[in-house]
Amino acid sequence: MNEREAGFTLLEIIVALVVLGVLFATLSQGVRFGFASWGRQDQALRRGEALAATDRTLRRLIEQMDPGSEREGATLAGRAHAMAFIAPLPESAQQAGSGAVSQAADMRLGVTDGHLLLSWLPHRHAVRLVPAPAPQTTVLLDGIAGIDLGYWSDGSQQWSSSWSGNSLPDLVRIRIVFGEHDQRHWPDIVEAPIRAQVPG
Repeated sequence: MNEREAGFTLLEIIVALVVLGVLFATLSQGVRFGFASWGRQDQALRRGEALAATDRTLRRLIEQMDPGSEREGATLAGRAHAMAFIAPLPESAQQAGSGAVSQAADMRLGVTDGHLLLSWLPHRHAVRLVPAPAPQTTVLLDGIAGIDLGYWSDGSQQWSSSWSGNSLPDLVRIRIVFGEHDQRHWPDIVEAPIRAQVPG
């Protein structure tokens, strides 16, 4: 056996190390790309779940809006970017509340600093003799530019950007506005209040 057959030359070892280095670099880039893609997909799924949960919550609140009574009038004060209304608290909010006597609550929906906020206080039919406590607030959605609200009346056959009538609108529309570079999209939430006004 001569020296050539006894092992590898220095040049062959260097070539082999270069090839292994290229392979490891390629594999490392592929793994990093895979993790980055997985992270983006996971983030997109989480954002989609948050939007779907917000959609369900808002639809339920609109459906269950308290229409008030013929004597007291409607309970909705609607503007273009916020609205105040009375509706039953979701079960999760009732459990988080501090022993609310009534399931109904005075609610406000609006956007502050990019957060879609739902604030509420237990509804009281009697006049308060002491100042109302600070409302509880839940963040429904983060990172949005705002909301556009619309109120439909079958009588006028058009959308209005405000509502202060003696009855609830026939439809309420909530459009979630995302930032210019936000890739999220969500269809308008359009729902009809279903509760009838109480006579007298």
